[in-house]
Amino acid sequence: AFEQEYDGERDSEGERHGRGKAQLPNGDTYDGEYEHGVRSGQGTYRFRNGACYTGEYLQNKKHGRGTFFYPDGSKYEGEWVNDQRHGYGEYTYANGDMYTGEWFNDHRHGQGIYVYKETGSKYVGGWVNGNQEGEAELIHLNHRFKGKFVNGNPVGHGKYVFDIGCELHGEYIQSEQDKGEGEEEEEPSLLFAPKWKALEITKLTLWTPHGENLPPP
Repeated sequence: AFEQEYDGERDSEGERHGRGKAQLPNGDTYDGEYEHGVRSGQGTYRFRNGACYTGEYLQNKKHGRGTFFYPDGSKYEGEWVNDQRHGYGEYTYANGDMYTGEWFNDHRHGQGIYVYKETGSKYVGGWVNGNQEGEAELIHLNHRFKGKFVNGNPVGHGKYVFDIGCELHGEYIQSEQDKGEGEEEEEPSLLFAPKWKALEITKLTLWTPHGENLPPP
């Protein structure tokens, strides 16, 4: 192995220890703290492809709080565990959308808020392995939907709440689309589109996905 260029402090064994700058063989650079030869503490790591991480390290891994700038212009700011986005963090996407919430093993997982920049709409609720899943509210400009989601789609009972002071209760039913000949195995996910079936219109109620709490008369 050829010695990468390193300029900085070392311990009595000659290993990098303290503050230093390194030029890696692949063209990446690191400027920050070391402990006994490995990146540990605060540092900034610049990738040859234009990405950059600035934050905490432990045993050569991103660990603690840090900000990662991706080559496509997106950015993650938050907690890391063992080189993965894990804990609480905010991700700004290249198109301006933004997710703020919980992460697990590099995926959006737990509770989080996703804001769509183009429409200003907001998804507030559960996430599983990067997908919108669980109880949630989808908030639009002058109305909102409250219900359950699975794999990014609304399912089962829910309601639309309109700013004019009424609610439309109903449910999302998985409706099978007409299949043409020979398309049996193509993209099964496209064959099921949730269809909204309206049931009733009411005044505003206190509603949760568990059932109705109608206000006392």
